[in-house]
Amino acid sequence: MSVRELVVLGTASQVPTRHRNHNGYLLRWDGEGILFDPGEGTQRQMLRAGVAAHDLNRLCVTHFHGDHSLGLAGVIQRINLDRVPHPVVAHYPRSGQRFFDRLRYATAYRETVQLVQEPVSGGGGTLAGTPAYELWARRLSHPVEAYGYALVEPDGRRMLPERLAAHGIAGPDVGRLQREGSLGGVSLDEVSEVRRGQRFAFVMDTRLCEGVYELAEGCDMLVIESTFLDEDERLAVEHGHLTA
Repeated sequence: MSVRELVVLGTASQVPTRHRNHNGYLLRWDGEGILFDPGEGTQRQMLRAGVAAHDLNRLCVTHFHGDHSLGLAGVIQRINLDRVPHPVVAHYPRSGQRFFDRLRYATAYRETVQLVQEPVSGGGGTLAGTPAYELWARRLSHPVEAYGYALVEPDGRRMLPERLAAHGIAGPDVGRLQREGSLGGVSLDEVSEVRRGQRFAFVMDTRLCEGVYELAEGCDMLVIESTFLDEDERLAVEHGHLTA
């Protein structure tokens, strides 16, 4: 059974407050965990939320401002301390490679886990494809290079019981029909319909731009910042943020 949920580990901008941690968001998607923008304190927030290092398969950083990336050092070290038994893939703006390297090796520790670095550059593009999702990125508009991310589930098919019954198809024959595309002269299209894949997008610090619209289109869940109030639109544009 697929499990898809978002665990919010923090929402504070620039500096943590007494009540809000730096940014940090874990998306659980069919047995994989994608950690977005781990700011300072993310490792502790993971413990509080019951999220283990073993749950992480990908790290996605939108940009290298501290509230979106300072937690990388602790999270990466925890992945290695806990000897996570699978590779972990990291996506981040290629222009910030020096910042990623500094955070990855902020202190001495023993590397026990393969951390695969797959930086993003240009306008973005498709980063990965699995049976459960396609991951892609789009360039945003911020004072430093920034990207938003989207996960898109492949479209599937929903079997229609009343049409199956009308054709006398039941039991193992339903599986055969799905695998082979037709059965006894009955096509899959006759007894099913397209089930649109779910879509998630993550958009942080940015002005309104084409990338925002591309990422948001058709989303079932969109995580998007709103740093400024509507009346402060001039400041939002100046500092590269969105309004409420």
